[in-house]
Amino acid sequence: MATLFLYSNTFSFFFITLVSLALLILRQPSRAASCTARPVIFNFGDSNSDTGGLVAGLGYPIGFPNGRLFFRRSTGRLSDGRLLIDFLCQSLNTSLLRPYLDSLGRTRSSSSAISNPDHSSSLLVQGMFISNNGFKNALYMIDIGQNDIARSFARGNSYSQTVKLIPQIITEIKSSIKRLYDEGGRRFWIHNTGPLGCLPQKLSMVKSKDLDQHGCLVSYNSAATLFNQGLDHMCEELRTELRDATIIYIDIYAIKYSLIANSNQYGFKSPLMACCGYGGTPYNYNVKITCGHKGSNVCEEGSRFISWDGIHYTETANAIVAMKVLSMHYSKPPTPFHFFCRR
Repeated sequence: MATLFLYSNTFSFFFITLVSLALLILRQPSRAASCTARPVIFNFGDSNSDTGGLVAGLGYPIGFPNGRLFFRRSTGRLSDGRLLIDFLCQSLNTSLLRPYLDSLGRTRSSSSAISNPDHSSSLLVQGMFISNNGFKNALYMIDIGQNDIARSFARGNSYSQTVKLIPQIITEIKSSIKRLYDEGGRRFWIHNTGPLGCLPQKLSMVKSKDLDQHGCLVSYNSAATLFNQGLDHMCEELRTELRDATIIYIDIYAIKYSLIANSNQYGFKSPLMACCGYGGTPYNYNVKITCGHKGSNVCEEGSRFISWDGIHYTETANAIVAMKVLSMHYSKPPTPFHFFCRR
């Protein structure tokens, strides 16, 4: 079993209050946030926002204890419960997104990485289920970047080699958004990438002493930061080029790094340790024995962890991230998530 920790009454009370507040807000959206017509959402993202695409499309095995909270079964999500995108959907009082290959509903999801983009074909398949009006009024969520940076480092590229790839990645994202625009898309919600260097997986696999004050890999986070700066600049350009489109940039990096840097304030005692994995402290991650596989261990329900499996976040952490996203303090320009709804 992963190491468990006891908390003072003050931290326990703060943690329970914060998470309870986050869940209350997300489960009971205000009337202003609700959509009168069922919203249409297309999600183009990596595994952080995959609601079952790997399972539906490739048959990738994602078993229990994934999904042990809320769903009480594995739903193809790489988490113990709901993802950020699930909470955002609940804030609209609508159904959760399901992968288009496993759904007949109108609200769709498509997992993708920019290094192997398939936006056009995904869009065509999803487009079979909605009208032209649906395309125009839909929200297009882009949550891509982490995999591209991680793959570059994993292939043995240096920091400088990885950074040189960023302009090409940004260019491909921009071209993809323009293709969506040409198909009728006008509302875009773009997440930047999180602090890659704080993931237990990277910390356990990369032998480096180049760590920041919170124990995260400096080179990985610096590359993520440069990518985010390029993405922000790209959004500025698109606002000029696509004047009738709404383009919202969300600083996920700032939100997630805050959870690491201020972990005690959020009730997380070991912010760099995975809840589900193998290897114990300090990271509880082993690439050969990952979460859900024979030999892996999992923390008890109710334990306070940011990372679920060394790569993806727990439902508890996702709830806090969602609350901060919905606050509009991290969106540029400040925009409520329900801006695309017909009310």
